[in-house]
Amino acid sequence: MSIRGYICLAVLSSCGRPPVAVALHHGRHLATAANVPADSKAVKTAEDTSTASGAFHTARDLLSPIKHATRLTEGRALRQDVWSVFNAVNLPSDCINLGQGYMNFPPPDWAREGAQEALCSTMGNQYAHPKGIPRLRKAMQNFYGTQFHERELDMETEMMVTNGATEGQYAAFTAFVDPGDEVIIMEPFFDQYLQCVVFNGGVPVFVPLHPNAGDPGKRCKPTWTLDMDTLSRAITPRTKMIVLNTPHNPIGKVFTREELEAIAELADKHNLLVISDEVYEHLVYDREHVRFATLPGMWKRTITVGSAGKLFAATGWRVGWLIGPPALIAPAYAASLRLVYCANTPMQGAVAVGLEQAGERGFFETQTNEYKERKAILTDAFERLCLNYTQPEGAYFITVDVSNLQWPADYPFPQNIRDRRRDFHAAWFMAMEVGVAPLPLTDFYCDAHASINENYIRFSYAKDLNTLRSAAERLQSLKRYLK
Repeated sequence: MSIRGYICLAVLSSCGRPPVAVALHHGRHLATAANVPADSKAVKTAEDTSTASGAFHTARDLLSPIKHATRLTEGRALRQDVWSVFNAVNLPSDCINLGQGYMNFPPPDWAREGAQEALCSTMGNQYAHPKGIPRLRKAMQNFYGTQFHERELDMETEMMVTNGATEGQYAAFTAFVDPGDEVIIMEPFFDQYLQCVVFNGGVPVFVPLHPNAGDPGKRCKPTWTLDMDTLSRAITPRTKMIVLNTPHNPIGKVFTREELEAIAELADKHNLLVISDEVYEHLVYDREHVRFATLPGMWKRTITVGSAGKLFAATGWRVGWLIGPPALIAPAYAASLRLVYCANTPMQGAVAVGLEQAGERGFFETQTNEYKERKAILTDAFERLCLNYTQPEGAYFITVDVSNLQWPADYPFPQNIRDRRRDFHAAWFMAMEVGVAPLPLTDFYCDAHASINENYIRFSYAKDLNTLRSAAERLQSLKRYLK
């Protein structure tokens, strides 16, 4: 099999089924999907071939006498995830990937100069202070000012810099979740939450958000809703924590003050810790972003998560932070210290410069307006297609209802797609036949709830205008498959 003729040869394996070799053409459709014996040449070759997912098992791996920890299975870490399936290596070479939320445009030059300055110094190439370089923490103090309470944040005790928001969250879970503690997660959820809970011995409890039917005569639908009675019933004497994400990934919801106040009432009543993931804090469209920690009584029980990657279109910088009272930051800092010790030093310099200059440059206002323009390109495309979609209130994602998308009954989906829900089929079909790849939503649900909203897929508009315009035109070819 020629490497030039195919994108990859991926050997898939799962319990009770033989490996499957999936050969993918550069073109618009799947070439072959054939079962291959476990001892075939294809399987042996895959041991030395880069595949679409680091979770794939090779024949040699499966013969190991050492059993992996059960937390990997319980946390779905060994399962081929949505990011691996819809990775560029699996898609046609000319496919426009609007599934993953990374940008194809650079961060601001004036922020990147901070990294260059650090790299040209001696200490900028050495370990940073585990809490974050002083310049960055001072920049954070000035940037947030009195947004969290009546005084400025204490840069020594009320903040810590982390290796991206994900590591910060993991440190917080490690610091506060004991085996058997229940953690409430709202669905659909950013998939890393699950591992953060399970790897620390916690028990995830899932509460789904629900699409809003809205006006039957309008394609644009209001944001999804949270049933507070369902959330209240999910709380038990074992509940330790609620995970909140606003603005929300993947549906773009910005929780209202009323919703947050209702959550705060439950947190206070049941003495719960709240992890408030607010990484899209400066991508909110014409509405109020309420910091959960600012609600009455919530500062003492909230860890707020931030991300430079989302603020400055720099997801590869891997710099994030946690903000909260000393009693919550100190344990999280102790965990982070033992996990990674410190964050990337030169990129902290870039973030410091970014925070120092963003205000005077009007950067976030300009960036938000630019994202509004990008968003409008896709929403107009869905209007022309007569597809229902949820109005994004924040972040850079649009959720689209594809229940009326119909593909041929004998369409040759590869095995790893055929075994998944309808949204995987829809997303793969669009990637292969239209040349635009969205992301299925069911991977952001627990297995028991995966069927709830399997007709929804997510599009990211974190791309330049020309890319989005090209994608919008390609999407119009879906018309012949809409019933």
